[in-house]
Amino acid sequence: MQHVTITNLVRGAAFFQHAGVSIVFVFMPIIAKEVTESLFEIGIIVASFSFAQILSEIYFGKKSDKKGVRLVFIRIGFIGCAIVFALHYFADQSLLLLLARIGAGITTGIMVPSMLAYSYEAHPDKKKVASLISFHALGWLAGIIGAGIVNDHQLIFLVSSGFFLAGLALTTKLPNIVTKVEIPTGVIRIVFFKNKFLFLSLLLRHIGASAVWTILPILLKEVFEVELYHIAIVFTANNVVAFILMFIMSSRINFKNTTKFKIGIGLTIVVFIGLSLISEWWMAIPFMTLVGGTWAFLFIGGTMHLMQNHPRSTSTGIFSSTLSISSVVGPLIAGTVAFSFNYLSVMYFAIAITICAFVISLKIKE
Repeated sequence: MQHVTITNLVRGAAFFQHAGVSIVFVFMPIIAKEVTESLFEIGIIVASFSFAQILSEIYFGKKSDKKGVRLVFIRIGFIGCAIVFALHYFADQSLLLLLARIGAGITTGIMVPSMLAYSYEAHPDKKKVASLISFHALGWLAGIIGAGIVNDHQLIFLVSSGFFLAGLALTTKLPNIVTKVEIPTGVIRIVFFKNKFLFLSLLLRHIGASAVWTILPILLKEVFEVELYHIAIVFTANNVVAFILMFIMSSRINFKNTTKFKIGIGLTIVVFIGLSLISEWWMAIPFMTLVGGTWAFLFIGGTMHLMQNHPRSTSTGIFSSTLSISSVVGPLIAGTVAFSFNYLSVMYFAIAITICAFVISLKIKE
């Protein structure tokens, strides 16, 4: 099979994978508010998805490296997601929604590290792998736009399931690239400690980001009284820029990967300062545009640095699990802070913790 065909199939599969997740993820705080009025319970429901991803990504990422058959894990993940996300449709109680989100976290965690590793291994020119990963952002963009168009809290679960089935169909045409990797004893510990400043700064930055993304949709809806499609517009700005930057990053932006990562962490501070100052819903758009840039830099910089120097599924599994841990802690903090003080206090918390993240990132060495 020609490389260009494989590349396009990988792009398509990654697109549908992330569209299926994002059409639900961004609006989950609002969906959770339909089944419970408690901000703390909303934080628990939002966090449960990422909590389930943590062990799933680490476990299946390591298994993927040992077995070397990425497609098996990718296909199992697509099938599981198609089923579990469809079952969200029937979750009309807080407990049922919680269980559905845990199932979603497990099934997505099966394929995330393998999809990243397959993208890296399938492209003959490793310098251009960022163009494949850019379709993650394009998928998020499509999912958010899709949610705004559907404008129905339950119907989006069925659309999400359809995205996963479409991704599964594309994987049936992909070649089974087998890449077995020698996994040393204690590989997770080795990778973590060799990159402790990268993971720690990522953890702190994303705790702040997850706290903000939990509160921002509710803030926009309740304080500025916007519709679902307004929220979709705000978050769309993020993914448009992320897609464009990721796509051109391999050929036009030649900073070292660790430098890209540090830029992404540092500019996030500006985002949260800006969001703390908005007085109209549309004022969030330029700052969400900047978010797209910060995410493109830190995600490409961080994952490419890891895949070039360590077992790919294992290291990116730890990277993704770090994001998942942050996405557990962030919503819990957001719910607690918003309940104890107000929505704006969550922004101040995010600013402070991201400053700490940037200081730590400066210690990362190439």
